[in-house]
Amino acid sequence: MILRLRTALTVLLGVLVVMVSGCGLQEYVRNQVESIEKSGIPSTIDVGGSGTYIDTVGLGKVAKLPVRKRVSMKGYGRGAFGPLWDDNVNVEFGHNGCNTRDDILRRDLTDVVMRPGGCFVSTGTLVDRYTGKTVRFVRGPNTSGDVEIDHLVSLANAWTTGARFFDDEKRRNLANDPRNLQAVSRAINQTKGPYDAEGFLPPDPAYRCTYVNRQLDVKLAYGLWVTQKEANAMRAVLLACPKPA
Repeated sequence: MILRLRTALTVLLGVLVVMVSGCGLQEYVRNQVESIEKSGIPSTIDVGGSGTYIDTVGLGKVAKLPVRKRVSMKGYGRGAFGPLWDDNVNVEFGHNGCNTRDDILRRDLTDVVMRPGGCFVSTGTLVDRYTGKTVRFVRGPNTSGDVEIDHLVSLANAWTTGARFFDDEKRRNLANDPRNLQAVSRAINQTKGPYDAEGFLPPDPAYRCTYVNRQLDVKLAYGLWVTQKEANAMRAVLLACPKPA
């Protein structure tokens, strides 16, 4: 067991030799190996002096996912995942009488003012996790669209990595699962589009490791897979998570 652990960690930290410079790195690596062998694998490994850490829990999630090629987009459409923001789902907030979009606005916005007697958010403030920018939300025909709800694992990506083979109920759940949803600004949501972690990462580096972990949690929960390039992009993020300020 210790030999396998040492081998795995040597490979992992070998990647860091390319990513992190410093004459004390080899000694630091040896210390980390010894620490892990004595106490077990920690949830993170601090990369001394680099301002980053390795998210070993996240890397473990990547390792659990099958790596396969995408399947055809044939049959894909938003309607394949049920009515837009359907409340008839068996996930958090499901069957609460409110549409999923407003459920997520209530969760992700601050200073929320509700329309009396209903589910609708009238106004609120969004701190966009993807960009770090603040966006004011005001419900109205010309302003509601300033804040959109992103699927972290896009429905197009989900379709080509397993959801094509789901039944209708499972696809509805995926499309409305709060674990896979985040209120963001319209501009960044349009930029992200259908891309996976290889094609898009949040512009704010401080959120990237959380973003990738959330994608991994969704893929694991629903039995989706990753492509090799997607897995590589996720690992690259998790090998250099920024330390909190």
